[in-house]
Amino acid sequence: MSQNLVIVESPSKAGTIRKYLGDEYQVLSTVGHIRDLPRTQLGVDIKNDFKPLYVTIPAKKKNVTALREAAKKASTIFVATDPDREGEAIGWHVTQILKNLNKPIHRVMFYEITKSGVLEGMRNATDLDMNLVNAQQARRNIDRLVGFKVSPFLWRVLYSGLSAGRVQSVALRLICERQEEIDRFEPQEYWTIKTEVETDRKQAFEAELQKVDGKKADINNEMTAMDIRHELKDENFIISSVEKKQVRRSPRAPFTTSTLQQAAFQKLGFTTKRTMTLAQQLYEGVTLQDGETTGLITYMRTDSTRVASSAIDTVREHVKATLGTKYLPAKGRQFGKTKANVQDAHEAIRPADPALHPDLVKGSLTAPQAKLYDLIWRRFTASQMAVAVFDQSAVTIKAGTRFDLRASGSDLVFDGYRKVYFENAEEKESHIPADLKEAEKLQLLQVDADQHFTKPPALYTESSLVKVLDKEGIGRPSTYANIISVVQARNYVSSEKRKLFPTDLGIITNKILVENFSELVNKTFTREMEDHLDKVEQGKLTYLDIMKDFWSHLERWLAESSKSYSEIKKSLQQETEEACEKCGKPMVIKWGKNGQFMACSGFPACRNARPLDTPAPVEGEEVKDYGKCEKCESPLILRDGRYGKFYACSAYPKCKFTKPFHILMPCPKPDCKGEISPRRSRKGRVFYGCTKYPDCDFVSWDPPIAHKCPSCENPYMVAKSTKKKGDYALCPNCKHEEAVNETEAPENSEVRE
Repeated sequence: MSQNLVIVESPSKAGTIRKYLGDEYQVLSTVGHIRDLPRTQLGVDIKNDFKPLYVTIPAKKKNVTALREAAKKASTIFVATDPDREGEAIGWHVTQILKNLNKPIHRVMFYEITKSGVLEGMRNATDLDMNLVNAQQARRNIDRLVGFKVSPFLWRVLYSGLSAGRVQSVALRLICERQEEIDRFEPQEYWTIKTEVETDRKQAFEAELQKVDGKKADINNEMTAMDIRHELKDENFIISSVEKKQVRRSPRAPFTTSTLQQAAFQKLGFTTKRTMTLAQQLYEGVTLQDGETTGLITYMRTDSTRVASSAIDTVREHVKATLGTKYLPAKGRQFGKTKANVQDAHEAIRPADPALHPDLVKGSLTAPQAKLYDLIWRRFTASQMAVAVFDQSAVTIKAGTRFDLRASGSDLVFDGYRKVYFENAEEKESHIPADLKEAEKLQLLQVDADQHFTKPPALYTESSLVKVLDKEGIGRPSTYANIISVVQARNYVSSEKRKLFPTDLGIITNKILVENFSELVNKTFTREMEDHLDKVEQGKLTYLDIMKDFWSHLERWLAESSKSYSEIKKSLQQETEEACEKCGKPMVIKWGKNGQFMACSGFPACRNARPLDTPAPVEGEEVKDYGKCEKCESPLILRDGRYGKFYACSAYPKCKFTKPFHILMPCPKPDCKGEISPRRSRKGRVFYGCTKYPDCDFVSWDPPIAHKCPSCENPYMVAKSTKKKGDYALCPNCKHEEAVNETEAPENSEVRE
């Protein structure tokens, strides 16, 4: 008997769906994309209406063969790839490799991988939406044009291997511009005056100076602050007004892709990439302790806050049963669109079964999966709960005739949705006496004058960058994790203590792109391009319309930037006051494949060059001793590479011995004489390993600290940092924690997730 064939993207999703559909259905996966543009060619025929040249991805040839063999035996084929542009395009590629089999092919969409969700999708089979396919093709092919036409520009100016991207370069520009703002920032001094006052009933509370002589208190030097502090000590304090009101605070909407990434970073410390990986796993399905396999959340790529009525009814029943009717609003809550270009095809991210409490599935999940599911469940459940109610008080205090002070308090009357979930940034409770009256006299207990300095804008974190990208309409939420990963993998941006810094390479790459392709790496242009792609999806523009329009812009930008590459390279050079020790001409700082280096301005006649941080040899001066090469005993020299300084054998290339420059501590493994230093994985992530590798396999993702754990006597601890705890040391063996100042943490340790 022939089977029906269901084709999905993910093997784990295939396994879950197979259990729901029974023996009449065979479920296979494409394992992602099966066709793409060729890696070594442009792959877009510009002269032939921008026709894309698709080829089977070499690693997927076996998958394609398996799909064709299964399709030959099937009576009907169902394409069930993810319900978005990318999934629609993958589904279309599947139909292209199977169309000559002349089998009926239907499109089905699963918004949640549960039994009811899968059966509902199968009942509502439809056809592929070519508008979605064309929108994805337009995005892919535009990005290919940028990559193949603009990246070579960077290669000629700096070095090969660099890349430019339509969206990634705008993200890099945002990060670089924020760093420029910080570098330009000049802190301004200011002072605050706080008092502690007391009622006749011995109720003490704080009040802060707000006005002096009826104007906002603007205190910018110590002398003025001390004068005011001295005057306040001699004044009478009387309450001039008391304002009381009740404030009702509503819960936030369920998660979208963007808000989930932000909250997971802030509350759980997850990177955007990790968040999306975990969400994909929760969507595709896990096996619970009772043996049932099911998806736990709805589709995780969405910018809609819409929720199905059935889900609202279920969660309201759950809240009523567990917390009581006082925690329920009169009716279910739907949230409006927060911006104009929301794609409303999918619901918000929510639990597939809102009654499935996190505690019930915790034992079936990994710790990170459980944390993310708990976050999603709580946010969604809270979104359908009653408002929180606060009593707020504001008291104005007159001190003499010149000074006005203010005290405020907020007391929680009813927790409402906060019983389940609230944002870290939400207002915390603060108390002042409830029975304060106008004209009541107060006794001054203490006056403090505190010096402050204005702070520069904060460096971007992954969370704050996602927030800006979403607000500005740069890229789509489903692409944010990839954007942030790419700029770090290319070494344009580094992440240290959860903050994003532009590297020297990132800064110079951004400078070149802004000076020569300013319109391409512009927020407005990128946002408008996303709007055009949305219109292709809606059928208001065609694939050819958007491709022609973009190519007309790109052609002009390429022509305008075609000035002499040598002129651009020369403009990037930095003059120095140092003379070449070989020919006497000035030395300059240039860019090469390993970053910046010193070179003679007389090149090519004089080819003298050296690493940037290596001083020029002075005749008669003793050369600094960096030790001997462990292989050939030649002197070691200090060099500067793409990832920083390192020691290298002076006999290179005959001897290729190298040694790390940064040593954190001796290797803690027994009998190992190696040292622990930072290294990079193949994907560019920093980790910490032993210099005796492969003989010693010590490795840590967190920087080790040469401090014995006082609890279990493990020979080392590791440096950690979270928004809630700040910097601290953790024992990897027994999980004992200590404040950093109680350890001997390295001063410049990189702290990573």
